[in-house]
Amino acid sequence: MSRLAKRPIAIPQKTEISVSADSVVVKGPKGTLQKPAHRLILIEVGADGVQVSKKGDTLEARAAVGTYASHVRNMFKGVTEGFSKKLFVEGVGFKWEVQGKTLNLALGFSHPVKVAIPEGLTVTADKGTLTIAGHDKEVVGQFAADIRALKKPEPYKGKGIRYEGEVVRRKQGKKAA
Repeated sequence: MSRLAKRPIAIPQKTEISVSADSVVVKGPKGTLQKPAHRLILIEVGADGVQVSKKGDTLEARAAVGTYASHVRNMFKGVTEGFSKKLFVEGVGFKWEVQGKTLNLALGFSHPVKVAIPEGLTVTADKGTLTIAGHDKEVVGQFAADIRALKKPEPYKGKGIRYEGEVVRRKQGKKAA
């Protein structure tokens, strides 16, 4: 069993959790998150916090208990603090702008790329920087990955969309004769 799942998860201030047979719901100042319950995982709310344990001693249950403990921790962090990802764009003529619930990108293609912003996310575009913020870690990360996949950084000049702190291994290119 996961060492982190053995310890109870503290419930933050201004946050409440409700566990039913089929789902876990966490409410906080930034919003509400709901996750379906796993059939092999038991989630109990006690005086010292939330305890995640396995129902049986199968390999699948042992693998899922740590994962579900992390999901509950991420749900608490999301409804209290929130999550954010930063993306950078590099390249001549590459730019982005937010218009309502649409993100317009110019990435060197023959056409502009328009991407709908999912519900619950706030996207702000500065010169060369895109900040994606929201209370659901999975939605924030998936939207950032979808945007990055539109124009991955290439290894010769480094043009494309990259995460904050991402290092792109550069290749040398052709040599002059």
